[in-house]
Amino acid sequence: MQIWIDADACPKPVKEIVFRAAVRTATQVTLVANQPLSVPPSPLIRAIQVSSGFDVADNYIVDTAVSGDLLVTADIPLAAEAVAKGLIVVNPRGEEYTRENVRQRLNMRDFMETLRSSGINSGGPAPYSPQDRQAFANSLDRLLARFRLAN
Repeated sequence: MQIWIDADACPKPVKEIVFRAAVRTATQVTLVANQPLSVPPSPLIRAIQVSSGFDVADNYIVDTAVSGDLLVTADIPLAAEAVAKGLIVVNPRGEEYTRENVRQRLNMRDFMETLRSSGINSGGPAPYSPQDRQAFANSLDRLLARFRLAN
């Protein structure tokens, strides 16, 4: 298993949690973004900068990751593609996307986008909180433990 991070909009606390987990579990982590990234010096952690453009980082992840890898992303269309490919997907708030729930989340995202484009202010996501950080850390630990038990 490798951990992939859709790093363009990933909160810093999430990256820090993943970095610590990578070292603790000897798991390879790859961050993908269309901007330069700073990562700690470790043979387990690497950053890949792709060219700028719509969905370039997303396409790189989908094309390169393999079934059974873990992806951290808040991008629901990317999550849907990754789940369809067999990746384990979790968002920065600790919610795992599955075949059962990702279509519903994608439909809700599209609905909210339609509202925004028609001029209705739908607010947006709540600020990233300490509770979100803890929920993500707990979810990551569960997913890594589940993977270790399966292998």
